[in-house]
Amino acid sequence: MTTLHEPMVTGPDLSVWPASTEEPHTGAVTVGGVPLAEIADRFGTPVYVLDEGEVRERCRTYRDAFPDAEVLYAAKAFLCRAMADWIAGEGLGLDVCSAGELELAVSIGFPPERIVLHGNAKSPRDLETALRLGVGRIVIDSPSEIARLAAAVGPGGHQKVMVRVVPGISAGGHEKIRTGTDDQKFGLSIADGYAQHAIARILDQPQLELTGLHCHLGSQITSLKPYLAAVRRMVGLMARLHEQHGLVLPEIDLGGGHGIAYRPGEPALDLTALARRVRAELTESCTVAGLPVPRLIIEPGRAIVGPAGIAVYHVLAVKRTRDRTFVAVDGGMSDNPRPALYGVRYAPRLIGRHSAVAPAVVTVVGRHCEAGDLLAADVGLPGDVRPGDLLAVPVAGAYHLSMASGYNMVGRPPVVAVRDGLARLLVRRESLGDIRSRDVGL
Repeated sequence: MTTLHEPMVTGPDLSVWPASTEEPHTGAVTVGGVPLAEIADRFGTPVYVLDEGEVRERCRTYRDAFPDAEVLYAAKAFLCRAMADWIAGEGLGLDVCSAGELELAVSIGFPPERIVLHGNAKSPRDLETALRLGVGRIVIDSPSEIARLAAAVGPGGHQKVMVRVVPGISAGGHEKIRTGTDDQKFGLSIADGYAQHAIARILDQPQLELTGLHCHLGSQITSLKPYLAAVRRMVGLMARLHEQHGLVLPEIDLGGGHGIAYRPGEPALDLTALARRVRAELTESCTVAGLPVPRLIIEPGRAIVGPAGIAVYHVLAVKRTRDRTFVAVDGGMSDNPRPALYGVRYAPRLIGRHSAVAPAVVTVVGRHCEAGDLLAADVGLPGDVRPGDLLAVPVAGAYHLSMASGYNMVGRPPVVAVRDGLARLLVRRESLGDIRSRDVGL
């Protein structure tokens, strides 16, 4: 069975690291040909390292697996100007959720017609920016958006739209990231008729061109079954729309949510199998319904950038109690809120020196004044881990810095790209001067 990531390195402890990862001798871990300890010394810590080659290879893997589909990178996972440039260069489109993400992408020349705007509560600025810049599609998420968008487009204008429907499927690694059921804030339900009613209203707006249906089931999905069920339910809705309105929709968007492994041995979504089974299910369902097969759209985010990122921290303190050993680092929930939000677990690793001491069970914690500021609970690190050591956390590319906060005013870390033995700064560290400059209260 083929998965998205086949690491080049051997050994289970490096199986979730970027394919370019090497360890010429114990502790001397390099990514993209650059020693992580050297990056920490040059740029300080915490620092986020992004393997450009890994990002590009994962884009190509998606293009190869889905040659007839439109692949949109989900910018919410992580976006900076360099990332947008890599995505554009690899031929992917972009899925954005705000005017900020949209304007940043367009600022580097990303073709706006290859951008789709999402959001359950789009602001007037979001819509105005999308129309001004000419995005390819806007995904309607609630009935109130229809009249607002039609008015913003104007009687002589034209905008392609999709409708986000809720197929009533529960999938995802945590209840807070399951978005395909009727009890959450996204989309319009198929079961209660809200989706059909909204579509009828859109068809009454001549300046809005409905191109297809959209759904997103959740995040960290490792099973094929939810996607196949979603195809059947969405094609079923397409068949009813054809019967009621004579409507033939040319596109169907299955969103993203493709699960990845954060620790060795964890499951990941089989991308090759997903592409094959979804294509077969879509063809069969449309044949039964008597409909032409629409073009498939998918929106991977985490699966492209997540495994390409590594967070590097310095150990500040080691505290031993009767029951636990706490290893405190110089970052935490302000640069990675995921453990506090979803209880996710990572596999940190000591880098920069060799230790012959047997592993001990420790809990890696952050520096913030919050009991829930944990980065990795009950993990194995050398028993002699001490202040000044470097810890690296793999699979740190998605939903870390994109959800980073200003908690305790410590400043957000920089992002450094590595490739072919070279490291370059993509996003600089947020300084105390940056923080003070926003405070205009005196």
